[in-house]
Amino acid sequence: MPDPTAAPSAAPSQDSPVDERLPVLRETDLGRAKLLPDVDHDGGWLLTLDDTPQSYVDLGDPTHLEFEYTRRLGHLVDALDGPEGLEGGPEGGPVDVLHLGGGALTLPRYLAATRPGSRQRVVEVDGPLLDLVEQQLPWRGPGVDITAEVGDAREALATLARTAPGSLDLVVADVFHGSRTPAHLTSVEFLRLAAAVLRPGGLYAANLADGAPLAFARAQTATLRAVFPQTCLIAEPPVLRGRRYGNILLVGSAGPLPVADLVRRLAGDIFPARLTDGADLAAFAGRTAPVTDATATDSPPPPDGAFSVG
Repeated sequence: MPDPTAAPSAAPSQDSPVDERLPVLRETDLGRAKLLPDVDHDGGWLLTLDDTPQSYVDLGDPTHLEFEYTRRLGHLVDALDGPEGLEGGPEGGPVDVLHLGGGALTLPRYLAATRPGSRQRVVEVDGPLLDLVEQQLPWRGPGVDITAEVGDAREALATLARTAPGSLDLVVADVFHGSRTPAHLTSVEFLRLAAAVLRPGGLYAANLADGAPLAFARAQTATLRAVFPQTCLIAEPPVLRGRRYGNILLVGSAGPLPVADLVRRLAGDIFPARLTDGADLAAFAGRTAPVTDATATDSPPPPDGAFSVG
């Protein structure tokens, strides 16, 4: 979830109108959560956990995706039924999705708005955080089929792999304990569970964060390639060159990926990103060994100053 891009300010400037919405603070299982109103955007709220940006939600417009990595996930969702995407449905049709990691439910809200009828399940380990979001940023409404529950992402995925294999079009892993991805969600064994719950042509997407020397990103790429026949990586060039810490989106599937559609959407974004696949992705992974449960570690902590919350 963490996005090291500049976050909305929590306090009005001298030139801004006074925002009557007040910040909300809450101690949760994983830290100190804050909901901060965006004084420059009515309906906009920033969720932070221990001052690390986690989610941005626009209650007035769920299709507004503020963070760069959520915009890329939005492009992936939009491309699901594109020319090279899932079979058997019109473009923009409903999909069945499992979200591992909830935050403020930015992507589930987007999906509910852009692909009505989609059935979505959200698994969030931090119960008090989920309660806070439901109380302050409610997502329920007519035609919105989002079920949110408290639980461990891997345990929920393992149960689904056993009871309902091949039942999902998309699995999104966006799990951060603070600013780090837990080790048990980074292994080949974990990805095999994700592959088991996907329909033919279904997609797995993981939002990760890394910086130079990109050892974690390379290891996660090797792990993805060990499980899924088709893979790609999406990130800004400066992140891939190790010039700054940032988000990296990894995508895998047993079937063809909507590469051409994604490249077009990414190029037209206000925050352009590069898609890497095929031989270039293999070169990026190099000789790095896939991660197993026996070798898995949490993702590296971000460098000082990686996040900015005004």
